[in-house]
Amino acid sequence: MNLLLLKAADLTSPGPLDAVPPDPVPPDGTAPLLATATVDGDRLLHLRKVLKVEVGQEVRVGLLNGSIGSATVTAIDRSVAKLDVVLDQAPPPALEVELLLALPRPKFLGRILQHATTIGVKEITLFHSARVEKSYWSSALMQGTALNRHLELGLEQGRDTALPKITLQRSFADLLESLEDSAAVSRHLLVADGDAPTNFPRQSVGPASLLIGPEGGLIDRELELLVQIGAQCGSLGQRPLRVETAVAACLSRLLLDRH
Repeated sequence: MNLLLLKAADLTSPGPLDAVPPDPVPPDGTAPLLATATVDGDRLLHLRKVLKVEVGQEVRVGLLNGSIGSATVTAIDRSVAKLDVVLDQAPPPALEVELLLALPRPKFLGRILQHATTIGVKEITLFHSARVEKSYWSSALMQGTALNRHLELGLEQGRDTALPKITLQRSFADLLESLEDSAAVSRHLLVADGDAPTNFPRQSVGPASLLIGPEGGLIDRELELLVQIGAQCGSLGQRPLRVETAVAACLSRLLLDRH
């Protein structure tokens, strides 16, 4: 955990400023939010067992969908930790890449979401394709807010607070329709395909949608339909990659010229 992620419910007593505003991110990064916070559960355990913080120490914190800053520990025991919080910085800029991911095996999905969130992806679409098992959609991970926990872990690792938006497309036809609608906003559609004759880009191409198929790849008809709506297919080399490896490799290439 590189950042202790706070939620509005954790802020127990606003300080010199008024109560938490609807959008706590200061537009120019100059107006701090002062408050006290109380945390327990896994976050308390991390403070006590991993960071081994004591009263008076500072930790890096951020408010979910808000600003980041620092907090001074004013009390800590086995039940709760109390913090004096100053939030005065904007979160890091988002990566201008939407991730379109054929729904992978549930045991890999959480880790992929964490990695994508850490890198800075803010829009994630999980879609169905011919080689996706229908049973994946009914897994426990797809129920309720289970996905959000993995997104939050990714935010903590990347020192970020802006929660990505997840969209579910349960049919390939619906995915194509949404991609055709988004083509009007000049967003490049990049598809990772091991059999493509050209290489996947090695630098940012501007706002883009990155599509990663399932284990075994997209079927020929799916690739044809994507090309028909303007997709650019690119290969990562001769070695077949697992989905989680392909996601990391593609996003890393699109990050190469960012500082």
